[in-house]
Amino acid sequence: MTYETSEVSETGGRGAPARHRLRWNKVPEVTVFFWIIKVLCTTVGETVADLLNEKLGLGLTGVSVLMSALLAVVLVVQFRTSAYRAGVYWLAVALISVVGTLISDNLTDNLGVPLETSTAVFAVVLAIVFVVWYRRERTLSIHHIDSTSRESFYWLAVLFTFALGTAAGDLVSERMNLGYWLSAVLFAAAIAAVAIAHFALGLDAVWSFWIAYILTRPLGASIGDYLSQPGGDGGLGLGTVVTSALFLTVILGLVVYLSATRRDVSEPEQAMQPSN
Repeated sequence: MTYETSEVSETGGRGAPARHRLRWNKVPEVTVFFWIIKVLCTTVGETVADLLNEKLGLGLTGVSVLMSALLAVVLVVQFRTSAYRAGVYWLAVALISVVGTLISDNLTDNLGVPLETSTAVFAVVLAIVFVVWYRRERTLSIHHIDSTSRESFYWLAVLFTFALGTAAGDLVSERMNLGYWLSAVLFAAAIAAVAIAHFALGLDAVWSFWIAYILTRPLGASIGDYLSQPGGDGGLGLGTVVTSALFLTVILGLVVYLSATRRDVSEPEQAMQPSN
């Protein structure tokens, strides 16, 4: 994990004793574990949203309020942590995946907003978040989510990537009528194309990350639907309960592993800023 040390003179004089303030990155390093858990969380976001809507009888609106409240509580805990904590971070991602799915579903099912419109709106809102974030912080890199401002922009961006990914994924699957399995293959191929563009053609690392991040949402949703939906609808018929439990168990195992090994935490690097 990286941290920055800011030297601030107690008296403002040259050579005076310095007060050090450490700022720790609040998100994990982007490793293979990051992408595996991210896809699993997106799958859970799809299946858990369906499960809660079916079993609790609260309707989309009621489930959305409940899950948004839980997300708010977890984000408060996340913001109050002084550094990246795997359990808190990935719980927030899992919940934001569910909430992002529910936002898109509410617009489509309850308000009758066409998927073309919701996809365009989410894309515009996400673009605005990125523009304001960059104008304020001069970077969109996730390697320096080390202040309240940057963390706020980060989680806003994550929320709208999930909402956009849900709407765009539903739009593609409905318009192209590919079925769950072929849809998963299509989005996996798109992610592979982004990786090739980055590693072979020099596509900017920050934009490569965020494009792939958006695409993992419909990929995970397609996998979740393929596993949970009945065979007559093109799925394997495992059901939302079994699929959700299976993926949550894998996520929990990986998070426990990362918490113990700290494989997704980089070594500290000290960056000195000039004294004020």
